[in-house]
Amino acid sequence: MRLAAPANAAYTASLAVSELLGCKQCGGGRGQDEELGIRIPRPLGHGPSRFIPEKEILQVGSEDAQMHTLFADSFAALGRLDNITLVMVFHPQYLESFLKTQHYLLQMDGPLPLHYRHYIGIMAAARHQCSYLVNLHVNDFLHVGGDPKWLNGLENAPQKLQNLGELNKVLAHRPWLITKEHIEGLLKAEEHSWSLAELVHAVVLLTHYHSLASFTFGCGISPEIHCDGGHTFRPPSVSNYCICDITNGNHSMDEMQVNSAGNVSVSDSFFEVEALMEKMRQLQECRDEEEASQEEMASRFEIEKRESMFVFSSDDEEVTPARDVSRHFEDTSYGYKDFSRHGMHVPTFRVQDYCWEDHGYSLVNRLYPDVGQLIDEKFHIAYNLTYNTMAMHKDVDTSMLRRAIWNYIHCMFGIRYDDYDYGEINQLLDRSFKVYIKTVVCTPEKVTKRMYDSFWRQFKHSEKVHVNLLLIEARMQAELLYALRAITRYMT
Repeated sequence: MRLAAPANAAYTASLAVSELLGCKQCGGGRGQDEELGIRIPRPLGHGPSRFIPEKEILQVGSEDAQMHTLFADSFAALGRLDNITLVMVFHPQYLESFLKTQHYLLQMDGPLPLHYRHYIGIMAAARHQCSYLVNLHVNDFLHVGGDPKWLNGLENAPQKLQNLGELNKVLAHRPWLITKEHIEGLLKAEEHSWSLAELVHAVVLLTHYHSLASFTFGCGISPEIHCDGGHTFRPPSVSNYCICDITNGNHSMDEMQVNSAGNVSVSDSFFEVEALMEKMRQLQECRDEEEASQEEMASRFEIEKRESMFVFSSDDEEVTPARDVSRHFEDTSYGYKDFSRHGMHVPTFRVQDYCWEDHGYSLVNRLYPDVGQLIDEKFHIAYNLTYNTMAMHKDVDTSMLRRAIWNYIHCMFGIRYDDYDYGEINQLLDRSFKVYIKTVVCTPEKVTKRMYDSFWRQFKHSEKVHVNLLLIEARMQAELLYALRAITRYMT
């Protein structure tokens, strides 16, 4: 089965626009828009991502059989092909797991009614000022019969959902502060109380959409043309631009201007890759020769955790949320703060005491059947995904690098693995990469194209998307660990 026209609408619509507008350069129509008095929107962005050239992203209709099936499944489930899907398709194995999980969370049998699920998605995305996801779920919320009044602000939603605001806030920005008291407050709120099953469903949705906001900003996802911020009615600003170039995605002049501004010498970025490969080789040799003591590894964790507090970008400034997003959450001044600032001490979360595999997975599966299995599969695919390549190199074992990225994120959240040598992180992750990781995971609304361009400059865009998959899954697991541990403590 081929996808019908609606699935291709985002791309085939451009043909209709160019036919209607016409253009002197290509000999198209002759000003029908003036005769009809119609203002035709044109895309503001250049494809699904502001960071990745459109020509490098697979277009609907040119995919292989596996990708075609994924697109068909996505369209059947959501009634659309959103830009997140079109960027994630760089990694079909992960995308399949992601879509299956998201479909189950939003549409299959579960403790929460459908409109609650989409409203919780709105609340979670709004905490990171992610208008892209907010807009998607506003439409979905209304489609499943949600009350439009709730969209005027969180204070118009039921008290039960308002009560979830505190957990949403802490989980998004400082999950290490979650306690069993947060859980007790939700479960014992008299007529507005949550059941354990409902709360686990809500927690999974919150962590899913906090992480998806990180992916949206980390990959520079553009709004679809029919959404707010996705189009403009203004004519092109470049005088000799053909309208057909714009509508068909041929933005060569624009892309040349953007690319020439931030060019890095090929030789410099080549040597960065070679240096990283050499560090990986040396670390492997050190591992084979000697193993650090438990005391030394604990010390290295504390050093890395402390150093992670001083990783910040020169672009690090407050971003004021727009009213259309901020109305969906309370306490707009509350945001990410490093857990050891101002003399505050948060006990290290030892994975050996509470981990996803032995504790979180079974708790989720018991209270919300099958979801634990779906999430677990998604974690494993993101963590183990490899094509054994690094930039121009093939047949490379990347497990050391993937583990360093995953464990660095958990380290920033105060989560420690006793069997990992945190000294490897400083060897493998340079400062520009750490800035990008911390921004995507902790304050995604502050991610810039400069940050995206500045790390792994010789690597393919598909590899940078893979990095983002690691970031969002490590973040989601960290949030889940803190929330599920608090639920477990409440239950015992």
